Amino acid sequence: MNDSSWGAPPRAGYWGPPGQGPVQGAAPTGPAYDAHDAVQPSETQPMPIVPDMPASGGAQDDDRGAARLSGPLFRDEYESPRPTPTPPQEPMPSAPQPAPAAPQTPQKKSAGRDLGAAIGVGVGLGAVIIASLFIVKAVFIGVIAVAVVVGLWELTSRLEERKGIKAPLVPLAVGGAAMVVAGYVRGAEGAWVAMALTALAVLVWRMTEPPEGYLKDVTAGVFAAFYVPFLATFVALMLTADDGPQRVLTFLLLTVVSDTGAYAIGWRFGKHKLAPRISPGKTREGLVGAVTFAMAAGALCMQFLIDGGSWWQGLLLGLAVAASATLGDLGESMIKRDLGIKDMGTLLPGHGGIMDRLDSLLPTAPVVWLLLVAFVGSG
Repeated sequence: MNDSSWGAPPRAGYWGPPGQGPVQGAAPTGPAYDAHDAVQPSETQPMPIVPDMPASGGAQDDDRGAARLSGPLFRDEYESPRPTPTPPQEPMPSAPQPAPAAPQTPQKKSAGRDLGAAIGVGVGLGAVIIASLFIVKAVFIGVIAVAVVVGLWELTSRLEERKGIKAPLVPLAVGGAAMVVAGYVRGAEGAWVAMALTALAVLVWRMTEPPEGYLKDVTAGVFAAFYVPFLATFVALMLTADDGPQRVLTFLLLTVVSDTGAYAIGWRFGKHKLAPRISPGKTREGLVGAVTFAMAAGALCMQFLIDGGSWWQGLLLGLAVAASATLGDLGESMIKRDLGIKDMGTLLPGHGGIMDRLDSLLPTAPVVWLLLVAFVGSG
Protein backbone atom coordinates (compact mmCIF):
# COMPACT_ATOMS: atom_id res chain seq x y z
CA MET A 1 0.00 0.00 0.00
CA ASN A 2 1.34 3.45 -0.92
CA ASP A 3 1.76 5.93 1.86
CA SER A 4 0.39 8.75 -0.30
CA SER A 5 -3.07 7.14 -0.16
CA TRP A 6 -3.41 7.89 3.50
CA GLY A 7 -5.58 10.90 4.13
CA ALA A 8 -6.75 11.05 0.48
CA PRO A 9 -10.49 11.10 -0.25
CA PRO A 10 -11.93 7.70 -0.80
CA ARG A 11 -12.31 6.49 -4.32
CA ALA A 12 -15.35 5.17 -6.07
CA GLY A 13 -13.97 1.70 -5.87
CA TYR A 14 -13.77 1.87 -2.14
CA TRP A 15 -16.69 0.24 -0.35
CA GLY A 16 -17.53 0.99 3.20
CA PRO A 17 -18.49 -1.45 5.80
CA PRO A 18 -20.50 -4.42 4.66
CA GLY A 19 -24.13 -3.67 3.91
CA GLN A 20 -23.68 0.12 3.35
CA GLY A 21 -22.89 0.09 -0.38
CA PRO A 22 -20.53 2.46 -2.15
CA VAL A 23 -19.63 5.84 -0.67
CA GLN A 24 -21.43 8.68 -2.45
CA GLY A 25 -19.33 11.37 -4.14
CA ALA A 26 -16.21 9.23 -4.47
CA ALA A 27 -14.33 9.24 -7.70
CA PRO A 28 -14.19 5.97 -9.60
CA THR A 29 -10.96 4.11 -9.79
CA GLY A 30 -9.34 2.76 -12.87
CA PRO A 31 -7.33 4.05 -15.75
CA ALA A 32 -10.19 6.15 -17.19
CA TYR A 33 -10.14 8.66 -14.30
CA ASP A 34 -7.37 10.54 -12.50
CA ALA A 35 -7.55 12.26 -9.19
CA HIS A 36 -8.19 15.64 -10.83
CA ASP A 37 -11.29 14.33 -12.62
CA ALA A 38 -13.12 13.79 -9.36
CA VAL A 39 -16.22 15.94 -8.90
CA GLN A 40 -15.57 18.85 -6.64
CA PRO A 41 -18.21 19.96 -4.25
CA SER A 42 -18.20 23.53 -5.64
CA GLU A 43 -18.89 22.43 -9.21
CA THR A 44 -22.47 22.11 -10.47
CA GLN A 45 -23.40 19.56 -13.08
CA PRO A 46 -26.84 19.09 -14.75
CA MET A 47 -28.96 16.24 -13.56
CA PRO A 48 -29.07 13.42 -16.08
CA ILE A 49 -32.42 12.85 -17.77
CA VAL A 50 -33.70 9.54 -16.62
CA PRO A 51 -36.11 7.89 -19.04
CA ASP A 52 -39.39 6.51 -17.76
CA MET A 53 -38.93 3.10 -16.36
CA PRO A 54 -41.44 0.36 -17.04
CA ALA A 55 -43.88 -0.34 -14.25
CA SER A 56 -43.31 -4.07 -14.36
CA GLY A 57 -40.24 -5.67 -12.96
CA GLY A 58 -37.85 -8.06 -14.66
CA ALA A 59 -34.14 -8.63 -15.03
CA GLN A 60 -33.42 -4.97 -15.79
CA ASP A 61 -35.25 -3.85 -12.68
CA ASP A 62 -33.12 -6.13 -10.61
CA ASP A 63 -29.94 -4.48 -12.01
CA ARG A 64 -31.23 -0.93 -11.53
CA GLY A 65 -33.11 -1.44 -8.31
CA ALA A 66 -30.68 0.79 -6.42
CA ALA A 67 -31.13 3.71 -8.83
CA ARG A 68 -34.97 4.07 -9.18
CA LEU A 69 -37.93 4.62 -6.87
CA SER A 70 -40.42 1.86 -6.26
CA GLY A 71 -43.78 1.99 -8.09
CA PRO A 72 -44.73 3.62 -11.38
CA LEU A 73 -43.35 7.05 -12.22
CA PHE A 74 -45.82 9.97 -12.69
CA ARG A 75 -48.77 7.61 -12.32
CA ASP A 76 -51.28 6.84 -9.58
CA GLU A 77 -49.94 4.80 -6.75
CA TYR A 78 -52.61 2.21 -7.40
CA GLU A 79 -54.16 1.72 -10.77
CA SER A 80 -57.96 1.40 -10.85
CA PRO A 81 -59.16 -2.03 -11.86
CA ARG A 82 -60.21 -2.39 -15.42
CA PRO A 83 -64.00 -2.62 -15.87
CA THR A 84 -65.33 -6.06 -16.53
CA PRO A 85 -66.51 -6.20 -20.10
CA THR A 86 -70.29 -6.51 -20.38
CA PRO A 87 -71.44 -9.29 -22.64
CA PRO A 88 -73.37 -8.04 -25.62
CA GLN A 89 -77.12 -8.05 -25.06
CA GLU A 90 -79.69 -8.98 -27.57
CA PRO A 91 -81.75 -6.01 -28.75
CA MET A 92 -85.15 -5.79 -27.12
CA PRO A 93 -88.06 -6.04 -29.51
CA SER A 94 -89.55 -2.64 -30.07
CA ALA A 95 -92.96 -2.03 -28.48
CA PRO A 96 -95.79 -1.75 -30.92
CA GLN A 97 -96.53 1.87 -31.67
CA PRO A 98 -100.14 2.96 -31.15
CA ALA A 99 -102.04 3.68 -34.27
CA PRO A 100 -102.56 7.37 -34.93
CA ALA A 101 -105.79 8.63 -33.49
CA ALA A 102 -108.49 9.25 -36.00
CA PRO A 103 -109.53 12.87 -36.31
CA GLN A 104 -112.45 13.58 -34.04
CA THR A 105 -115.56 14.97 -35.55
CA PRO A 106 -117.53 17.50 -33.55
CA GLN A 107 -120.37 15.83 -31.71
CA LYS A 108 -123.86 17.16 -31.88
CA LYS A 109 -125.57 18.33 -28.73
CA SER A 110 -127.70 15.74 -27.05
CA ALA A 111 -130.99 16.47 -25.39
CA GLY A 112 -130.17 14.04 -22.56
CA ARG A 113 -133.57 12.30 -22.79
CA ASP A 114 -135.58 10.19 -25.18
CA LEU A 115 -137.33 12.94 -27.10
CA GLY A 116 -139.66 10.53 -28.89
CA ALA A 117 -140.94 9.07 -25.62
CA ALA A 118 -141.11 12.51 -24.01
CA ILE A 119 -143.20 13.94 -26.85
CA GLY A 120 -145.50 10.91 -26.91
CA VAL A 121 -146.11 11.02 -23.15
CA GLY A 122 -146.63 14.78 -23.27
CA VAL A 123 -149.20 14.54 -26.02
CA GLY A 124 -151.04 11.76 -24.17
CA LEU A 125 -151.17 13.74 -20.92
CA GLY A 126 -152.32 16.83 -22.78
CA ALA A 127 -155.16 14.93 -24.41
CA VAL A 128 -156.36 13.59 -21.05
CA ILE A 129 -156.19 17.03 -19.46
CA ILE A 130 -157.98 18.83 -22.30
CA ALA A 131 -160.71 16.21 -22.53
CA SER A 132 -161.41 16.23 -18.79
CA LEU A 133 -161.13 20.00 -18.57
CA PHE A 134 -163.72 20.87 -21.20
CA ILE A 135 -166.10 17.92 -20.83
CA VAL A 136 -166.66 17.45 -17.07
CA LYS A 137 -164.91 19.67 -14.55
CA ALA A 138 -165.25 17.09 -11.81
CA VAL A 139 -163.16 14.66 -13.85
CA PHE A 140 -160.39 17.22 -14.11
CA ILE A 141 -160.48 17.66 -10.33
CA GLY A 142 -160.00 13.90 -10.08
CA VAL A 143 -156.98 14.13 -12.43
CA ILE A 144 -155.44 16.79 -10.17
CA ALA A 145 -156.07 14.66 -7.06
CA VAL A 146 -154.44 11.60 -8.65
CA ALA A 147 -151.41 13.62 -9.72
CA VAL A 148 -151.10 15.02 -6.18
CA VAL A 149 -151.22 11.58 -4.54
CA VAL A 150 -148.63 10.12 -6.94
CA GLY A 151 -146.40 13.16 -6.46
CA LEU A 152 -146.56 12.78 -2.68
CA TRP A 153 -145.68 9.08 -2.97
CA GLU A 154 -142.62 9.89 -5.12
CA LEU A 155 -141.43 12.66 -2.79
CA THR A 156 -141.84 10.72 0.46
CA SER A 157 -140.25 7.62 -1.06
CA ARG A 158 -137.14 9.52 -2.15
CA LEU A 159 -136.88 11.22 1.25
CA GLU A 160 -136.90 7.85 3.01
CA GLU A 161 -134.50 6.21 0.56
CA ARG A 162 -131.91 8.97 0.47
CA LYS A 163 -132.24 10.69 3.86
CA GLY A 164 -134.00 8.21 6.11
CA ILE A 165 -136.88 10.68 6.64
CA LYS A 166 -140.21 8.92 7.14
CA ALA A 167 -142.90 11.46 6.32
CA PRO A 168 -146.27 9.70 6.89
CA LEU A 169 -147.79 9.08 3.46
CA VAL A 170 -151.34 8.03 4.49
CA PRO A 171 -152.42 11.34 6.11
CA LEU A 172 -150.62 13.25 3.37
CA ALA A 173 -152.40 11.40 0.56
CA VAL A 174 -155.86 11.68 2.17
CA GLY A 175 -155.37 15.28 3.23
CA GLY A 176 -153.86 16.24 -0.15
CA ALA A 177 -156.82 14.90 -2.13
CA ALA A 178 -159.21 16.57 0.35
CA MET A 179 -157.37 19.86 -0.10
CA VAL A 180 -157.96 19.86 -3.87
CA VAL A 181 -161.65 19.01 -3.53
CA ALA A 182 -162.15 21.56 -0.73
CA GLY A 183 -160.55 24.26 -2.85
CA TYR A 184 -162.91 23.57 -5.74
CA VAL A 185 -166.00 23.29 -3.53
CA ARG A 186 -165.35 25.86 -0.78
CA GLY A 187 -162.79 28.13 -2.43
CA ALA A 188 -159.63 29.48 -0.77
CA GLU A 189 -161.12 29.19 2.71
CA GLY A 190 -161.80 25.50 2.26
CA ALA A 191 -158.22 24.96 0.98
CA TRP A 192 -156.69 26.62 4.06
CA VAL A 193 -158.83 24.59 6.45
CA ALA A 194 -157.88 21.36 4.69
CA MET A 195 -154.21 22.32 4.85
CA ALA A 196 -154.37 22.90 8.60
CA LEU A 197 -156.17 19.61 9.21
CA THR A 198 -153.64 17.73 7.07
CA ALA A 199 -150.72 19.14 9.06
CA LEU A 200 -152.43 18.13 12.30
CA ALA A 201 -153.04 14.63 10.97
CA VAL A 202 -149.34 14.32 10.13
CA LEU A 203 -148.36 15.25 13.71
CA VAL A 204 -150.77 12.74 15.25
CA TRP A 205 -150.02 9.91 12.81
CA ARG A 206 -146.30 10.07 13.51
CA MET A 207 -146.93 9.64 17.25
CA THR A 208 -147.68 5.96 16.71
CA GLU A 209 -143.98 5.30 16.06
CA PRO A 210 -140.88 5.72 18.30
CA PRO A 211 -139.92 9.32 19.06
CA GLU A 212 -136.51 9.13 17.38
CA GLY A 213 -136.60 11.34 14.29
CA TYR A 214 -140.06 12.71 15.10
CA LEU A 215 -139.20 16.33 14.45
CA LYS A 216 -137.60 15.81 11.05
CA ASP A 217 -140.37 13.42 9.95
CA VAL A 218 -143.25 15.78 10.78
CA THR A 219 -141.36 18.76 9.37
CA ALA A 220 -140.90 16.93 6.08
CA GLY A 221 -144.58 15.92 6.16
CA VAL A 222 -145.83 19.49 6.60
CA PHE A 223 -143.46 20.68 3.86
CA ALA A 224 -144.75 17.98 1.50
CA ALA A 225 -148.37 18.95 2.27
CA PHE A 226 -147.71 22.56 1.40
CA TYR A 227 -145.43 21.92 -1.58
CA VAL A 228 -147.61 19.47 -3.51
CA PRO A 229 -151.35 19.51 -2.69
CA PHE A 230 -151.75 23.03 -1.33
CA LEU A 231 -150.10 24.69 -4.35
CA ALA A 232 -152.08 22.42 -6.67
CA THR A 233 -155.28 23.66 -5.04
CA PHE A 234 -154.90 27.00 -6.87
CA VAL A 235 -155.55 25.16 -10.14
CA ALA A 236 -158.90 24.06 -8.69
CA LEU A 237 -159.56 27.66 -7.63
CA MET A 238 -159.02 28.81 -11.24
CA LEU A 239 -161.54 26.24 -12.41
CA THR A 240 -164.34 27.71 -10.23
CA ALA A 241 -164.61 30.83 -12.44
CA ASP A 242 -167.10 31.05 -15.28
CA ASP A 243 -164.25 30.84 -17.80
CA GLY A 244 -162.43 28.41 -15.56
CA PRO A 245 -161.37 25.97 -18.30
CA GLN A 246 -159.87 28.85 -20.32
CA ARG A 247 -157.96 30.10 -17.27
CA VAL A 248 -156.58 26.65 -16.54
CA LEU A 249 -155.67 26.21 -20.20
CA THR A 250 -153.89 29.58 -20.18
CA PHE A 251 -151.97 28.53 -17.07
CA LEU A 252 -150.92 25.22 -18.63
CA LEU A 253 -150.03 26.73 -22.02
CA LEU A 254 -147.88 29.51 -20.59
CA THR A 255 -145.97 27.12 -18.32
CA VAL A 256 -145.35 24.62 -21.11
CA VAL A 257 -144.36 27.35 -23.58
CA SER A 258 -141.97 28.86 -21.03
CA ASP A 259 -140.27 25.50 -20.46
CA THR A 260 -140.14 24.84 -24.20
CA GLY A 261 -138.63 28.25 -24.98
CA ALA A 262 -136.01 27.81 -22.27
CA TYR A 263 -135.10 24.38 -23.57
CA ALA A 264 -135.01 25.31 -27.28
CA ILE A 265 -133.02 28.53 -26.94
CA GLY A 266 -130.76 27.20 -24.21
CA TRP A 267 -129.96 24.02 -26.14
CA ARG A 268 -129.16 25.94 -29.31
CA PHE A 269 -127.51 29.12 -28.05
CA GLY A 270 -126.87 28.57 -24.33
CA LYS A 271 -123.31 29.43 -23.23
CA HIS A 272 -123.63 31.29 -19.92
CA LYS A 273 -124.76 29.21 -16.93
CA LEU A 274 -127.71 30.53 -14.97
CA ALA A 275 -127.20 28.61 -11.72
CA PRO A 276 -124.37 26.08 -12.24
CA ARG A 277 -124.35 24.86 -8.63
CA ILE A 278 -128.07 24.06 -8.71
CA SER A 279 -128.86 23.13 -12.31
CA PRO A 280 -125.84 23.09 -14.67
CA GLY A 281 -128.05 22.65 -17.74
CA LYS A 282 -129.88 25.96 -17.39
CA THR A 283 -128.43 29.03 -19.11
CA ARG A 284 -129.14 32.73 -19.21
CA GLU A 285 -129.91 32.45 -22.88
CA GLY A 286 -132.50 29.82 -21.99
CA LEU A 287 -134.08 32.21 -19.49
CA VAL A 288 -134.34 34.86 -22.20
CA GLY A 289 -136.01 32.29 -24.43
CA ALA A 290 -138.48 31.39 -21.66
CA VAL A 291 -139.42 35.03 -21.09
CA THR A 292 -139.79 35.76 -24.81
CA PHE A 293 -141.92 32.73 -25.57
CA ALA A 294 -144.08 33.11 -22.45
CA MET A 295 -144.76 36.81 -23.05
CA ALA A 296 -145.81 36.18 -26.64
CA ALA A 297 -148.07 33.31 -25.60
CA GLY A 298 -149.48 35.36 -22.71
CA ALA A 299 -150.45 38.22 -25.00
CA LEU A 300 -152.30 35.83 -27.32
CA CYS A 301 -154.05 33.94 -24.50
CA MET A 302 -155.23 37.03 -22.65
CA GLN A 303 -156.46 38.60 -25.86
CA PHE A 304 -158.37 35.60 -27.23
CA LEU A 305 -159.08 33.19 -24.36
CA ILE A 306 -159.76 35.21 -21.21
CA ASP A 307 -162.95 37.24 -21.02
CA GLY A 308 -162.11 40.92 -20.57
CA GLY A 309 -158.38 40.32 -20.94
CA SER A 310 -155.91 42.50 -22.88
CA TRP A 311 -152.66 41.75 -24.68
CA TRP A 312 -150.54 43.98 -22.42
CA GLN A 313 -151.85 42.07 -19.41
CA GLY A 314 -150.73 38.94 -21.21
CA LEU A 315 -147.19 40.34 -21.51
CA LEU A 316 -147.02 40.85 -17.74
CA LEU A 317 -148.59 37.47 -17.12
CA GLY A 318 -146.08 35.77 -19.41
CA LEU A 319 -143.15 37.49 -17.70
CA ALA A 320 -144.41 36.38 -14.27
CA VAL A 321 -144.95 32.82 -15.46
CA ALA A 322 -141.43 32.59 -16.90
CA ALA A 323 -139.98 33.78 -13.59
CA SER A 324 -142.08 31.49 -11.37
CA ALA A 325 -141.61 28.44 -13.62
CA THR A 326 -137.84 28.93 -13.63
CA LEU A 327 -137.72 29.35 -9.86
CA GLY A 328 -139.91 26.27 -9.41
CA ASP A 329 -137.65 24.23 -11.63
CA LEU A 330 -134.58 25.43 -9.73
CA GLY A 331 -136.30 24.69 -6.42
CA GLU A 332 -136.91 21.05 -7.26
CA SER A 333 -133.42 20.79 -8.77
CA MET A 334 -132.14 21.92 -5.37
CA ILE A 335 -134.17 19.19 -3.66
CA LYS A 336 -132.97 16.50 -6.07
CA ARG A 337 -129.35 17.64 -5.77
CA ASP A 338 -129.63 17.43 -1.99
CA LEU A 339 -131.07 13.93 -2.33
CA GLY A 340 -128.41 12.94 -4.88
CA ILE A 341 -130.86 11.88 -7.59
CA LYS A 342 -131.59 12.95 -11.15
CA ASP A 343 -135.34 12.25 -11.30
CA MET A 344 -138.03 11.84 -8.68
CA GLY A 345 -139.37 8.76 -10.40
CA THR A 346 -139.60 6.70 -13.57
CA LEU A 347 -143.34 6.64 -14.10
CA LEU A 348 -143.30 8.82 -17.24
CA PRO A 349 -140.82 7.68 -19.94
CA GLY A 350 -138.73 10.57 -21.21
CA HIS A 351 -139.87 12.80 -18.32
CA GLY A 352 -138.99 10.96 -15.11
CA GLY A 353 -141.71 11.05 -12.49
CA ILE A 354 -144.89 13.04 -11.91
CA MET A 355 -142.98 15.45 -9.67
CA ASP A 356 -140.52 16.12 -12.49
CA ARG A 357 -143.47 17.51 -14.49
CA LEU A 358 -145.07 19.35 -11.58
CA ASP A 359 -141.89 21.20 -10.59
CA SER A 360 -142.65 24.32 -12.66
CA LEU A 361 -146.47 23.99 -12.54
CA LEU A 362 -146.90 23.99 -8.76
CA PRO A 363 -145.29 27.37 -7.93
CA THR A 364 -146.79 28.95 -11.06
CA ALA A 365 -150.40 28.10 -10.14
CA PRO A 366 -150.81 30.69 -7.34
CA VAL A 367 -149.05 33.35 -9.46
CA VAL A 368 -151.43 32.89 -12.40
CA TRP A 369 -154.49 32.70 -10.14
CA LEU A 370 -153.57 35.92 -8.36
CA LEU A 371 -152.80 37.89 -11.56
CA LEU A 372 -155.97 36.72 -13.29
CA VAL A 373 -158.03 37.79 -10.27
CA ALA A 374 -156.26 41.15 -10.33
CA PHE A 375 -156.74 41.65 -14.09
CA VAL A 376 -160.24 40.33 -14.76
CA GLY A 377 -161.66 39.38 -11.31
CA SER A 378 -162.49 36.03 -9.76
CA GLY A 379 -165.39 35.63 -12.26
